[in-house]
Amino acid sequence: MPRFSDRYNGLPPYPLATIPQRKRELIARGVDVIDLGAGDADLAPPQAAIDALADVGTTPALSRYGFGLGLPTFRTAAVEWMQKRFGHSFDPITEVVPLLGSKEGLSHLALAYVQKGDTTIVPDPGYNAYRGGTQLADGEPYLYPITPRTKFLVELDEIPDDVMRRARILYLNYPNNPTGAVAPLDYLARVVQTCRERDIVLVYDNPYAEMTFDGYVAPSIFDVEGARDVAIEFHSMSKTFNMTGWRCGWAAGNKDIVGALSRVKSFVDTGQFQGVQHAAVAAMGVADAWLPGNVAVFKERRDAAVAAFRANGFPCESPMATMYLWIPLPSHIKSQEFHERMLDTGVVVLPGSALGAGGEGFFRVSFITSPARIAEAAARAGEVLRSFSA
Repeated sequence: MPRFSDRYNGLPPYPLATIPQRKRELIARGVDVIDLGAGDADLAPPQAAIDALADVGTTPALSRYGFGLGLPTFRTAAVEWMQKRFGHSFDPITEVVPLLGSKEGLSHLALAYVQKGDTTIVPDPGYNAYRGGTQLADGEPYLYPITPRTKFLVELDEIPDDVMRRARILYLNYPNNPTGAVAPLDYLARVVQTCRERDIVLVYDNPYAEMTFDGYVAPSIFDVEGARDVAIEFHSMSKTFNMTGWRCGWAAGNKDIVGALSRVKSFVDTGQFQGVQHAAVAAMGVADAWLPGNVAVFKERRDAAVAAFRANGFPCESPMATMYLWIPLPSHIKSQEFHERMLDTGVVVLPGSALGAGGEGFFRVSFITSPARIAEAAARAGEVLRSFSA
């Protein structure tokens, strides 16, 4: 067999890759499975999006290549969304790029900026696309451990100077997956200033901007003066509109950075299915009426999850945003072993170590199902917790 490349061999295991098969095996054995692992809610997209997708079968033009341009009305809708939600204007052609879900854009951007000897700054734990994209581009990810000590923020002044000199990209994600942390504007202003001084591309991954609670409103990185010099911000239909499998998103920002990602994508894909983009336009068109009810469902689930896990012996914070609880484990329990014992009970949670070494000592719960099912999962978790002391 031909040998694999070093960049391939260096890829970490993907945390959710093996879970679907394990679930099938458990279900085949008659186990009642409760999946709180993936950030993939059991809720429907807006009916307007479903109806719009159903209509495109009678429009042959939408089944042809979209290329990088995609559906012009999708670009316009994304720009209008950014203007209405954050108050920032973008050129729909030069400052926006449609994506097949934000994940591929986050990963592919490194191919435009990173080469051997370069570093990227990656939160640890964090979304695996940041690290994977870096390594596939022959770069070296510098894994900064985000912990309660820094309120799960990446503090750039703690990173060695030799790393900062070689840094080409900084990945930030607030509201944060997996911790649920949020970033204050004064912190983001410090980050933007450093990226401008160091000539670092700031990748601001913002898919949870609309999944916020208790009056909190998530910012755009472009709320910070000077961010347009260095930043690109990623958005996704997945979390906001329960459209994870539709694979549709966009990035907006500095035209040179957007243009670089667009050029890379021209060699990687031939564009999103325009029918999905058409449906995304419909979803964004009903956001004002639809989103508050959807967020209210997640708030109910968040409150139920916090109460249930606390009642079963787990200290956990009530996050102001995202669909996750980031729950600490006792020091003698490894997150992977806890995950395995939970699987034996039929409950899927994500071990913190699956999202990076910095996640050891925690596990992630996605509150993506009904309060009753969450309560049952928490009760089984409590039994597992007690089993470590038996």
